[in-house]
Amino acid sequence: MENETSKIVPILPVPYSRSRQAGEAQDMLDHIVEDFQDNPQSMQYFYDLFRSVYCHGDEVKHEGKLVGTTCIHAPEELIYAFGATPVRLCNGSYHYDQKGADFMPAKSCSLVKATLGMLNSDNVIPKIGKPDLIVNPTTCDQKKKSSVMMEGMGYSVYDLELPNVKESEAARVYWQRSVRQFAVRLRELTGKKLTRKNLQAAMAKTSRAQVAFRKLHNFRLKSPSLILGKDAFLVTNAYFFDDIERWTDAVEKLNEELAQREQSGFKAVQSKAPRVLFTGSPPIFPNLKLPLLIEEAGGVVVTDETCSSNRMLYDMTAVDEWLVHDMVDSLADKYLKPCTCPIFTRNDDRIRRLLDLVKSYGVDGVVYQAFAGCQVYEMEYRSVADAFNKAGIAMLYVETDYSVDDKGQLSTRIEAFLESLKNRKKHKG
Repeated sequence: MENETSKIVPILPVPYSRSRQAGEAQDMLDHIVEDFQDNPQSMQYFYDLFRSVYCHGDEVKHEGKLVGTTCIHAPEELIYAFGATPVRLCNGSYHYDQKGADFMPAKSCSLVKATLGMLNSDNVIPKIGKPDLIVNPTTCDQKKKSSVMMEGMGYSVYDLELPNVKESEAARVYWQRSVRQFAVRLRELTGKKLTRKNLQAAMAKTSRAQVAFRKLHNFRLKSPSLILGKDAFLVTNAYFFDDIERWTDAVEKLNEELAQREQSGFKAVQSKAPRVLFTGSPPIFPNLKLPLLIEEAGGVVVTDETCSSNRMLYDMTAVDEWLVHDMVDSLADKYLKPCTCPIFTRNDDRIRRLLDLVKSYGVDGVVYQAFAGCQVYEMEYRSVADAFNKAGIAMLYVETDYSVDDKGQLSTRIEAFLESLKNRKKHKG
């Protein structure tokens, strides 16, 4: 008789819901939802969405070809016009950050490491399927070099070439040519022709999303705040992968609830809560560590200047002539001229934008996040700090990464910074 103990018991795969990345997302989402009072009821759509996609690993469905993007410089209107679906690949998971660290230099930016770690993983979350094309705008050096690495993983990658400056006419012409060439690549990918009708329809789709987005940010002008920054970041992060029509519907419902809150005199925070502008390296779920620490300590993030939120949908497209070539050039202008990304040689526009946000939103202080290894934000810090110092605006500079190891230290620094803002307000009063 065969010995029962000699039988080989197969190792069953661990359900996604018990994986490290699911646990990381679950902890963050529970914190966002359960540790704060008076969450807007309309936010439940977004809470459920992230729980489904990041905690349960449910599939994100799409129409047509799937085009992954690594930056907001990729014109999504063109992707929609060709019947494809864009999805932003930038990732905020510490689990994928560590996966990327296996083959990336130790001093690499956490965002780049996590994105490549996700793409190189057997279990890619969000579960979008393999992109038919990844468009990689040539912004920072680390993203430029990641193109070849993604190709080595078996992905088809298109480098969307950006100029180093944006002020000159030569740069504008160069970028317009790059966008036109991208349209040619999309035509090759989809086998479809770009027409005025389908491009207008795509622009109308994103325009509706922009209107809802702007209305949401106008509600954040109110003092005391009607909504916390942690929810605003979650809404904009959902735009990365959610169906654009469903996302817009959900934001419009949220705006309706915020209008009701305003009429009823509702306050999401105490009247004296310091109002904070968040800028620098982008908070991407589940790495919302710093915004949450700010609001746990009694502050409120009322606005931001990041490529994962305010900068995504803020700028509208201005079209002079509704002809295909003119529309494409107008799209190109929208993605270049107003952009305040620090990757350009000069950042005068960015500093003006930051100072304008401070004034418009009644900001008491600024928190500037720089991921360790994120050279563009690390290098521009001094010029931004000098501008704020001359304007008498308090700023806290935080160098961090996706790890939770520094939460205690950061919490202490943020509490002290917010207390200093309260004291400044008292003296001004």
